[in-house]
Amino acid sequence: MVFIIAISITLAYLFLIGVLVYGFVKVPKFKLDDAPPKTAFSIIVPFRNEENNLPQLLKSIKDLDYPADLYEIILIDDSSEDHSVRIIKTFIENGLKHVTILKNKVKSTSPKKDAISKAIKNAKYDWVITTDADCRVPKLWLKSFDGIIQKNNLRLIAAPVNYYDIASFLDRFQTLDLLSLMGTTIGGFGIKEPFLANGANLAYQKALFSELSGFEGATEIASGDDVFLLQKAVKYNSDDVFYLKSIDATVETKPQRNWNQLVSQRLRWAAKSTSYKSFFAILTGIIVLLMNLLIIILIPIISFGILSLNDFIYIVLIKFCVDFLLIFKTSRFLNQESVLPSFLVSSLFYPFFTMYIISISFYKGYTWKGRTFKK
Repeated sequence: MVFIIAISITLAYLFLIGVLVYGFVKVPKFKLDDAPPKTAFSIIVPFRNEENNLPQLLKSIKDLDYPADLYEIILIDDSSEDHSVRIIKTFIENGLKHVTILKNKVKSTSPKKDAISKAIKNAKYDWVITTDADCRVPKLWLKSFDGIIQKNNLRLIAAPVNYYDIASFLDRFQTLDLLSLMGTTIGGFGIKEPFLANGANLAYQKALFSELSGFEGATEIASGDDVFLLQKAVKYNSDDVFYLKSIDATVETKPQRNWNQLVSQRLRWAAKSTSYKSFFAILTGIIVLLMNLLIIILIPIISFGILSLNDFIYIVLIKFCVDFLLIFKTSRFLNQESVLPSFLVSSLFYPFFTMYIISISFYKGYTWKGRTFKK
């Protein structure tokens, strides 16, 4: 009986990741041409206590290869207690144009969504594009989005996020995890079942945001401004959404710098995953959970002789190989092959880390941007 259950879960996982690999390959890489820019963007950046990160973001925006009269920058101060606003004003004095600073005074369980909603109300242009204050954007960022908008009738576009400044094993572990997440995200789009996106690199029309009633229905969850909006858009009209698979459109950020920060981040992600509305997202979550749980449970089962060691090794190898295939393809796309030597150790550690996060998520809250969100 144990063998049958183990094989069933393993085959389901193999099929799921195999389908996502197929979807990843199916999404074409976008190639930028020389068409003159036409789309006007409102760049929206919520921030709270980001004095250490804002300079790199604002510098990268200032260095954009895009006509300055075709974009504005809306920065929303979410009750910062540091010198973030002063830093922004210094950049404005030094030539950063079309900048608006707003204050988000609404106190709620979802301050980031409130900040974005306020910015959208004040946005001048039809296309808004969101990123985070701890990111940096590539020089051809807006050109890439404009290029895909000119060629297609789209209303919401997701794009990649990548890590940089990778030094330690912790950094490499997070990068491999992010590669898996990006591969899954792109794979979902490739099989016409998109269910993941990242608000650090997401563009959509103001009109669509209005038609979807914004973040209504997910305001009780602190994060998830990206995933829940995408899932609503897919349900509304799946033909409206698209994934911009382009290295020139890839936003970069730094990984969490210690284990406590990483655990807090993963607890925040776990909190929003319980409210997914997409059937495919829920199914994916269940299969991935069962596969990681299976690896842990089988270890003591082997010692009792209920399952042979060879059977366990085969199951682990199947998971290892299919995971590596997805991560390898994503690493080639995002130029992150340098972290692949850490895959073996990370893949052995990952099931235990995942189950730890899930187990403590039932009773433990998390800290985000200096705020504590209780369970």
